[in-house]
Amino acid sequence: TSDSLIIRVQSPEGVKRISATKREMAATFLKKVAKEFGFRNNGFSVYLNRNKTGEITATPNKSLNVLKIKHGDMLFLFPSCLPGPSSEVMDTAAPQTTYQAQGASQQVEDDEIDQYLCKQEGKIYRNKDPQLLSRDSSLINCSCCVPFKPFDEDYLNHLEPPVKHMSFHAYIRKLTGGANKGKFVALENISCKIKSGCEGHPPWPDGICTKCQPSALTLNRQKYRHIDNIMFENHTIADRFLNFWRKTGNQRIGFLYGRYTEHKDIPLGIRAEVAAIYEPPQIGTQHSLELLDDPKAAIVDEIAAKLGLKKVGWIFTDLLSEDTRKGTVRYIRNKDAHYLSAEECITAGWFQNKYPNVCRLSPEGHFGSKFTTVVATGGPDNQVHFEGYQVSNQCMALVRDECLLPCRDASELGYVKESSSEQYVPDVFYKDKDKFGNEVTYLARPLPVEYLIIDITTTFPKDPVYTFAISPSPFPIENRDVLGETQDFHSLANYLSQSPSSVFLDIISDFHLLLFLVTNEVMPLKDSISLLLDAVRSRNEELAQTWKKSEQWATIEQLCSTVNVPPSGLQEYGALGGSTRVTSTSMWSCQHCTFMNQPGMDHCEMCSLPRA
Repeated sequence: TSDSLIIRVQSPEGVKRISATKREMAATFLKKVAKEFGFRNNGFSVYLNRNKTGEITATPNKSLNVLKIKHGDMLFLFPSCLPGPSSEVMDTAAPQTTYQAQGASQQVEDDEIDQYLCKQEGKIYRNKDPQLLSRDSSLINCSCCVPFKPFDEDYLNHLEPPVKHMSFHAYIRKLTGGANKGKFVALENISCKIKSGCEGHPPWPDGICTKCQPSALTLNRQKYRHIDNIMFENHTIADRFLNFWRKTGNQRIGFLYGRYTEHKDIPLGIRAEVAAIYEPPQIGTQHSLELLDDPKAAIVDEIAAKLGLKKVGWIFTDLLSEDTRKGTVRYIRNKDAHYLSAEECITAGWFQNKYPNVCRLSPEGHFGSKFTTVVATGGPDNQVHFEGYQVSNQCMALVRDECLLPCRDASELGYVKESSSEQYVPDVFYKDKDKFGNEVTYLARPLPVEYLIIDITTTFPKDPVYTFAISPSPFPIENRDVLGETQDFHSLANYLSQSPSSVFLDIISDFHLLLFLVTNEVMPLKDSISLLLDAVRSRNEELAQTWKKSEQWATIEQLCSTVNVPPSGLQEYGALGGSTRVTSTSMWSCQHCTFMNQPGMDHCEMCSLPRA
C-alpha cells in the first residue's frame, strides 16, 4: 500500500531492512528493531543521523510520519555498550580500522597493508620545470608541476605499461575526496536476492514488489582492482609446482600462501607475494581437475599464520606438451577466445566470496576480495607463462547468489539463470557494439566472461627472495602419492641424510616439511612446534637450536633411525646431529601403511605387502 515503508537500519552488524507504515508509532517501530537485531530491553539507541543526533525515542503519540521518516531512509543504531576501543564504528570519515563485522561474534581488523596505505599521502610528485620557475618562486606549484592524485586516469594511462585499473585505495581516495571527505560514502555489496521482510504480499513465487525486488544489473568493466601485482618470491616455487604436470601430464591445483605488501609501481597499490604453494587432495587428468575434501585445510592455515603467511590465492595449470624434446607447450583452451573459462570464473568468484576483503567503508564490514587466481599456461612463444586474474565484484555477487552458470558448448560464455518458482533472478545486461559500431544492450544469456575478468600482472623478482630454504633434494610435496613421492619418516630420513647444509635452521625451513611434522599420523607435533615456527619466521638460528634439543626432535630422530636409509647417506645424517645410526638390524617402516615392523621381516606384519 502507499502507507507501507521499508526503513534501512545500519548497525555495527550491518544493514537490515525493516517493514513499517507511516502511521506506525515510534515505540512499535523500535520493538521491531529490537526483535530484528536480537536486543533485549533498552540496549541500543537509534538516530536519524550518523553523528548521533536526532535520537528516536519511544515517545507516545509520535508516528514515523510525524518524525518525517520516509520510505528507504537510513537510520543509525548504536548499542549501549559496544565491545572494543571505540563506539564510533560507523563514522566512515574517521580513520578507524576496527569494527564489528556482520554476523561476527568479535571485532575484526583491517589487514596490515590496508592500515599502512590508509596513512600514506598517495600523491605523485613530479619534477618542476626550471624554465617555468623564477629565482624566487621555487616553492610555488604551477599547473604543470602540481602533484597527481593516485586515481588520475591520465597519469595511469601514461605509465609503461598503461594501468587499466586504479588500485583499490586510490579508488577509496577518489570516493572520499571533496568537501564532505566521504562522509556519505558506503560501499554496499551487490545483492541479487529478494529483500526479506516485505509483508505487503505473499512470498515469491506468488508475489513480488518493487520494494523487495533486486535491481537489474548492467555489467561494466571494473575501474579498480584489489590486488595490483602477484609476485612469486623465486622461480623454484613455481618450478616445483609444475614438476607434477611435467611428470604426469595431468593438470594440478595449488593454494598460494604469502603476504600482502605495498606495490610501489602503482599509486597505493597492493602486491601479493607468494612464498609457498600447498597442494590439496585432488584428482587431475589431462583435461580436468577435481578438488577433494581436505581434512588438513584448517591446520595448514594455522601453521601458515604462525609463519606470518596467509592464503592469498590459488593456481592451476592449463598446459599441453607440444614437443617434449624442445620442452615447448601450448594452451588447452583457444587462446584467442578467452583468458578464463566461465567455470573457472565461477570457481574464482566462489573463492573470493570465501575470502572477502575487510573494509571499514562497507556497512557489512567487507567489500570485494584480495584472493587471486593464477593460471600456468602456454604463451605465444610456446613457453610456460603465469597469468594473474581476479573476477569483478559483480561476478562475485552473481556467484554468491547462485545466478551464474557455465555454457556447455562454449567454455568462454557464461549464462545467467532464468527465474523459477524456487528462485527469482534479476535481469542482467551487458553493452557491446554491433556490426555498425552502435552501442547495443544485450541480455546476459549468454554472457562473454571478459566482462567479469580483471587481469593482474604476475612477475618474478630480479633478486630472488627465500622465505624458505632451497635444497637440491627437497622434502616431498604433500598429496603426490600418485608419483611415488610420499611424506613419511623414510623420506624425512632421506632428506636429512642428503641435505648439504650444516645449519639446522636451513635444513628445517621447508614449508612442506613443517606441515608434515604437524600433520603426520605417527607423531604429530602440535603446540610443541610453536618455538620452531617462531625460529623459521624470524630466521633465528639460536631459537632453532634450542628447539633441536627438545624431546620432540629426539623422538623424530629416533623414528628416522628405525627406517632404512641408503648407507651412503648415514654418515652425513650423523653429521647433522642424528643421535642414532641406522643398522641392518633396525626396525623398518612399511612404505604402504607406515606400520613399524621388527627387523628381519620381508613382509609388513600389518598389511602383508612386501618390504621393497
